[in-house]
Parts: sequence; structure tokens; C-alpha cells
Amino acid sequence: MVKNNERKVKNHEPTERDRLRLSTRRRLVAEIQPLRQVQITSGTFVGPQAERVRVQELAEDFLREYRINGRKSIDDVEARWNLHIKPFFGVLRAVDVSSELIARYVDARQRQEAKNATINRELAALKRMYHLGMRSTPAKVLRLPNFPHLAENNIRKGFLEDGQYSKIVAHCPELWFRSIVECGRTYGWRISELLNMQVCQIDLAQRVIRLEPGTTKNREGREVVMTAAVYTLLSACVIDKAADDYVFTRSSGKRVRDFRRAWAKACEQAGVPGLLFHDLRRTAARNLRRAGVPETVIMKIGGWRTRSVFERYAIVNRNDIADAMIKLQRSEKANESQNGHILGHSATSDDQEATLRSVN
Repeated sequence: MVKNNERKVKNHEPTERDRLRLSTRRRLVAEIQPLRQVQITSGTFVGPQAERVRVQELAEDFLREYRINGRKSIDDVEARWNLHIKPFFGVLRAVDVSSELIARYVDARQRQEAKNATINRELAALKRMYHLGMRSTPAKVLRLPNFPHLAENNIRKGFLEDGQYSKIVAHCPELWFRSIVECGRTYGWRISELLNMQVCQIDLAQRVIRLEPGTTKNREGREVVMTAAVYTLLSACVIDKAADDYVFTRSSGKRVRDFRRAWAKACEQAGVPGLLFHDLRRTAARNLRRAGVPETVIMKIGGWRTRSVFERYAIVNRNDIADAMIKLQRSEKANESQNGHILGHSATSDDQEATLRSVN
């Protein structure tokens, strides 16, 4: 019995190899500890748990957050993740995603002829994943890579003039089509906001249309007064319908869900092929501005939350610029008459106005 205990004690005595290992370990600890202390102080230390987190896990948290909050763009972000982001980043650890890797992703997407606006939305989704990871408890991400913002050329370009409007509705004179187009060019509302509108949102007695909070893209409610044309058309649309029925229905009674083909044919017949229904937002903004409505009110009517987005619609066209130059010439002519001298313009005022208008 004593011999066995002596053997055990003898076997547990450290060998030269054990002492060398212990010395090496202590030396490494002494070297790493100051570095770890600096990383912890600066917030750049990544622990073992965070090192194991993959982008796939961040994406699952991101999509869950969208579903919990009932975001309307859930289908869109799921498609962006599955089609483009996941094949490139999905299997990587979150700590391995660097600015250089993101630049390679941008280059690859551009080679696939994706537009900068599309790439920006994909990078925004990936950035949101990292932000959620940093906010989680415990934190799954301790470092946020640099995400670039590419220059976008997404200025809206189309307008619907009065003559073109008449031709478009003449090609498709059905009540639902005329009503949607009239509402679109009057208020500048998005097509989804119009197609989802129910009878309960139409107050014929007060001549008011209400978009309830949470039903619009920016989730803010809106209330507008009907014009005479809108009132006449919507009054016909809601006849014999229940409060929860949709406003825009076909002659068969079925709800209008999509009318891109009818819109494209009508635009082609009207001589404006390629015009988008979304261009009615620009048309409404321009018409309201011409009528002297303050831009803050226009933004409220159309649902533009920020001025930067509103300005992308570039609601000044060549006719507006020509009108501005005509007003300038008239002002100069009035000043000349008051001062009793001519500034040397050889052409008459009428000739100059005719020239300005002819450029359009």
C-alpha cells in the first residue's frame, strides 16, 4: 500500500519537460496580458464566443427582428439575403468581414451589373445585422466594419402632362383605372398605398381620404381633402361596398392587385412609353408647387419624410425654367421703362418669349 502511494507521488513530480511548458506558458501570459488589457480598454477585444459567431447567425437575428416588428419590406430583405449576401458572406465568421472584403463584394455585384442603389440597400442590410449583433446581450459583434455608400443616380425623370393624362385614361376608361390615375397625379401617393385603400378610409360626407398610421411606407398617417374630380370618381367606386371592401375593384368585383400591363399599354398609346406610375409622384409635386403650395405641405401630402428624398424627384422641368426666364425678362423690361433707357436687347420682348417657349 505504501509502495503504491510512493509510486503515485513519484509519478506526479514535474519533469524537466513539464517545467519547460510551465515556464513557456507564464512567459506567454506575461506578453499577452498587456495587449489584452489595451484591447479591453479600447473595446477591440474579441472573446472566444464572439469569434465563433458567423454572419449567418447575425442574419437570422436580423430577419427575426423584421418579422417581430411587422416590417413590410421583409420579403425584399429576405430576397436580398438569400440571393446575394448569403452566397458571399453567409459561411464567414463575423470577425472575418473586413472593409477589403466588402469592397470585393461591391466589385463583384457591379460586375453583375447591379445598380449602385441596389448595392447600397444590400450593404445597409448587412450593416444592420452588425448593429443588432453589437446591441445583443451578450454582444455577438464587438467591431463594425467600414461600409461604403456608393453614389446613386436615382433621380426621377418622368412627368405626366395634362394632354397625356387625357390620352392615357381614354385608352383604359374603366372606373378603377381612371380613379387610380387621378388619385396618383393629384396626391402623389405610392401605388401600394392606393391599391390597399379600403372603403372605411373614404369619408364622402367630409370629402376626406385617410391613410391610417402603419399603412404607409413611412408608417405615418395622412389625411387629404378630395378635389371635385377625385370626389366624383371615388363616390362611384365605393357604391354598394362594405367598409372593409377595397376601393379599387374591377368590373368583375375582384380587387385590383396589379395593373402594370394595362398601364404600359395606356402609356404607349398616349405617346409616353416607359412612363412609370411612380412618376405621378413627381407630377403631383410639381403641380402643387406651381399652385403655390408650400413645400412642407407638399411633403406631408405625398408622404416624403425628409427633404433630401423629396429633392431627388427634381420637380423643376424645362417649362418651369422657361417661365422663370420669361418672368426675368418682363422684370427687366419694367425696370427699363421706369429708368427711361434700354439695355441694348435687339429682339422684342414678344420675340424673346416665343423663343424661350419654343425650346420646349
